[in-house]
Amino acid sequence: MMNLIGIDIGGTKCAVILGHLSEDGEIKIIAKNSCATADYPTPDIMIPHFQDEISGLLKKQNFDIANISAIGISCGGPLDSKRGIILSPPNLSGWDDVHIVQILEKEFNIPVAIQNDANACALAEWKFGAGRGTQNMVFLTFGTGMGAGLILNGKLYSGTNDNAGEVGHIRLDRMGPVGYGKSGSFEGFCSGGGIAQLARTMALEKLQMGEKVSFCKTIPELPNISAQSVAEAANRGDALAKKIFEECGTYLGKGLSVIIDILNPECIVLGSIFVRSAHLLLKPMEKAIAEESLPLARKVCRIVPAQLEEQIGDMASLSVAANKIKPNPEK
Repeated sequence: MMNLIGIDIGGTKCAVILGHLSEDGEIKIIAKNSCATADYPTPDIMIPHFQDEISGLLKKQNFDIANISAIGISCGGPLDSKRGIILSPPNLSGWDDVHIVQILEKEFNIPVAIQNDANACALAEWKFGAGRGTQNMVFLTFGTGMGAGLILNGKLYSGTNDNAGEVGHIRLDRMGPVGYGKSGSFEGFCSGGGIAQLARTMALEKLQMGEKVSFCKTIPELPNISAQSVAEAANRGDALAKKIFEECGTYLGKGLSVIIDILNPECIVLGSIFVRSAHLLLKPMEKAIAEESLPLARKVCRIVPAQLEEQIGDMASLSVAANKIKPNPEK
């Protein structure tokens, strides 16, 4: 039985979460406080706020810091998880070489750990979600970007310097939407921004030929196209929108085939866009996997949507704390 603190640091919002890990391996969120990241724009302001929020949550719930087993932090990379340092994430201006683990350990005198958000979400889905009970699992964010968290041989694998799992950078085609600084990349084809890029290109072709596009009436409106607006059109039966998701699904299958062939996982868990739009992506994805991946590896790999959905950010940070104390889930 453990009580845990989670800190979820995002470019838009941050949260401090108090949770309880039961003896049967279930996490219960006891309390949570959130804030806009912009309200505390530098680490010199935000970290003291985290400290105050932790103390306030504990006091309100009649807890003492001595009853907390660990603090876990989920944050966008790059970072150094071994030394506990945040290294200039692009969505956190001013967070340069921040020794956050050392600061919090000194303040509260309990173990603190940090992981990038993809790794943290992988831990959450492995311990408490769709990958529970597996030994080899890959979690793909498939949201604003495309990153992976790897569970290999029953342990989180982060690589030599925390750069394992950067699958979004893999080039899947010579040309295509730009993601992770590379045209035709996995992230370019399979992310919210990538879907929007595909849609703008295909919509522009139609509009220049005088054809109508249901989710974009005129050329000046092209920048307003989003993955959500295309998904809504596809769900209404719009042929062009469905074609865009078919293209995304095909490249999703190609990217997953690389992962299947190299890592031979028993489970790949897909987040965000796949959770909401699997019905638009599944057939082209499965077709590409059947064509591209090794049959023996494909046969043992389940591909499933993430289960934790809206709770995943909270569960991710708490999972980092749980993993600090107890790295392997109950078998």
